[in-house]
Parts: sequence; structure tokens; C-alpha cells
Amino acid sequence: MERREKAVVVGGGISGKLAARVLADFFKEVIILERDAEPQGPLPRKGAPQGEHIHALLFAGANGLEELFPGITEKFNASGAVKINATKDIAWFHHGVWKLRYDGEYATILQTRPHLEWLLEQYIKKITNVTIQYSQKVSDFLYNEKENQMTGVEIRDGSDSITLHADLIVDASGVSSLSSRWLRKRGVPIPEEKVNIDLCYFTKTIELPDNPDRDWAIKLVYPNPPSEKIGGGISKVEGNRYLVTFMGYHNEINEKEVRKSDANFIDIARQLPILDLYHELQDATALSGTSIFRVPNITWRRFDKVSKFPNGLLTIGDTFCRIDPFFGQGMSIAVLEALALEKLLADRNRSTQNLRDRFHREVRKIISPIWNMVLTEDFRYPETVGKKPAGLSIQQWYAKNIFLLSSEHKGTYNSFIQVMHLLRPTSTLMHPKIIKNVWKRKFINKR
Repeated sequence: MERREKAVVVGGGISGKLAARVLADFFKEVIILERDAEPQGPLPRKGAPQGEHIHALLFAGANGLEELFPGITEKFNASGAVKINATKDIAWFHHGVWKLRYDGEYATILQTRPHLEWLLEQYIKKITNVTIQYSQKVSDFLYNEKENQMTGVEIRDGSDSITLHADLIVDASGVSSLSSRWLRKRGVPIPEEKVNIDLCYFTKTIELPDNPDRDWAIKLVYPNPPSEKIGGGISKVEGNRYLVTFMGYHNEINEKEVRKSDANFIDIARQLPILDLYHELQDATALSGTSIFRVPNITWRRFDKVSKFPNGLLTIGDTFCRIDPFFGQGMSIAVLEALALEKLLADRNRSTQNLRDRFHREVRKIISPIWNMVLTEDFRYPETVGKKPAGLSIQQWYAKNIFLLSSEHKGTYNSFIQVMHLLRPTSTLMHPKIIKNVWKRKFINKR
């Protein structure tokens, strides 16, 4: 297959790396322009402030990552990531009940985001036609207005500027993206869906003493809305360490108090629905300070609806949609988007314009059901502000019953896991057997 000449990826985070991996098969040269300095190891970086908190790679994301980076799963495991049985080694308190725990067929990997991203970067560096340029601030696009065509980017270096021409540009620069700023500067409206959730994360890396009675690798305590707004989790990661993360919706956690001491951080666990995490943390040793990450709102920029969106430009990852990180879907969404891009690029008959339109439509198809699932939960809080999905109250009632059934009915929980991990569509939970179980539960509870 004859390759196109040059592609540029703006942003070297996870979605940028995924895009570059795909583009490498279809372009002679791929350049990643990363604003951060070159990392010296699996360490948090300035451009990903969310990186110090608990992350999840859902089953669909893990499968897709292995497809794009063959052998990467083994590299994770060999370098210290924690492989677990996803239905046995996770203790999950959700909507007031513990999920069933059993020896199931699903495995997952626990690791820090810097560890995952570092290994992806090492893989990328071995691809001969991909180059990562660090400490690069992309200030503008090069644009042919007559043809509505992006032709490259402008890189600012102090008072100097460098131009870099490309046949295709993928914007993976994140929430405050270059594409959004460029379009707004030109007066081009970007339809968007925005929901205010005022979510805040607080995380420490800790060491826990050995405990032969500890029968989990990750323990999660979710709030039961609307009365409870604080949740938390402890997850084992590489290096025999643990990440402990607390989160609060609608500014429920007092940030000033948390910053004062390790004891105040641990005291957040007293506010959880149950005290399991508090008891675990009594003998913990802090290995880091407290990292804080705020998500005032989630935003879906509908680039698929922008009139005359420039040819030669695609958006991916948080550039397109920042989802509620509490549900752990962000990285997996980026993987699915990269796989969609790979499929479209394989069709050599598509024009640049057709690629742009088709890709953004494919991204919409990926995001739409996930966005709806997230809003179903976020709008359990009356303080949440934004456009509500149609039939919200019915969806919330049905989802709540699925959650509760997941504590007692293995078949329902298994279907829920498949949907939650993006392996199956949400319609899976409307199987007649599951509907029957929901109504059976409703009837029994009424007696």
C-alpha cells in the first residue's frame, strides 16, 4: 500500500500516541508535537495533571491497546503492573450494596497512568517513521482558506516561529484545544454539550502493611446519590504501592482542610458510606503529597456538527469530548477512536474531506451511548446543571435496579460488566431475562 507523505499529531498524551501509532501505517512520516519536556521515566507530567490519580483501562480499551501495540500487555505485567481477576479481586460497594465477587473470565491490569504512558512511549520510539518533538508549543494552524484546507502548523519558539507542513493534522491537545481556539477566533460556532458537575479528586500514593486477610487488589466505595456525594478507592499499582483517591461531586470536599495534613486527607474516608477505606488507611504510610485535580464540567464539542470544518484536520480524545473521569472511560474511548481511524484510513478511496466527516461521525457513535450513561448518573444530583437526556427518570430507575441486582444475580452483573467495559451495547441490559429480573425484584420489594 502506498503511503501518504506526512502527518502531524498535536499533543503527545495517550490519545496522541494512539493516533500516531495508527498514522504510522499510512504515512511515510509522523511527527508528534508535545508541549512537555521529554520524560525521564514513568513519572507524572505537567501536561496531564490527572495522571497522579487512579486510572482504569476498561476491557475494550485493553483489548484495543493490545491490537494496536502487540505485546504491550505483557510489557505492563513484566514491568510491575498488577494483573487481577476483575470479578474476584475487586471489592466494589456501589449504590449501597457490594457487587458479587466470583472467579470470572475477565482479567484486568492495575497500574499508574505514568507507567502505562511511559511504556507506550517506548513502543512509539521504536517505530522508525514516528518522531516525537518535545517542548513544542503549537501556536497556530497553516490554512488555505480558498480550499478550506489545513496545510500544517506553526510552532512558536520564543520570538521565532517555525512552520511545519503536513497532509493531515490530528489535534490531540486536550480540553483547551488548538482547534477550539482557532475556530472561535474565526467566529465559527462549535455546538457543544456541557454539564457542570464540580468534581474534585484528591490522591496520595501510599504503602500498606502486609495483611494476609486482605482479599482484594482494589477496593471501591461509591456514593449513593443524591444524599451521598463522596466516593473513594484504594488500588494496588506497580512497585508494591497503592493509590488512594477520594472524589467529591459539587465541591463536597473541603479542599483547604484536606491540604493541611495527612490526617485530614485520611479523614475524608470517614465521610464515605462505609468505613472500610478508613480502617485500611489507619496503618498506611504516605509516599507522596496530596494531588488535586478539578473537573468543573464535562464537555462534548460537536465537531461533527461544525459547518465547513477544515479538511485535513481531525480531533481525538479530550479534544472532542471530556467525559466524567469517575467512570474510568476516557482512555478506552481514545483507544476505540484510534481503531475507528485505522479502519477509515485503510480505505484508500476516501478523500480527505470524506475522512474528516466519516471520522467525526464515528467518534460521535462511540461517545453518544457513553455520554448518555454518564449523564444518567451525574444527574442523580439536583445540583448538576446541563441538558438532561430524554427519559432520564426511567433510565435512572432501571439503572439503579441493575446496580442492585449486580449484588445478587450473577447473570445480570456479568451483562453489566460487559456494558460498563464497552464490550457490548447498552441494549444488552434490555434482554428479556434481565427485564424479568428487574420486575421480579420490584415486585418482591413491594411485598
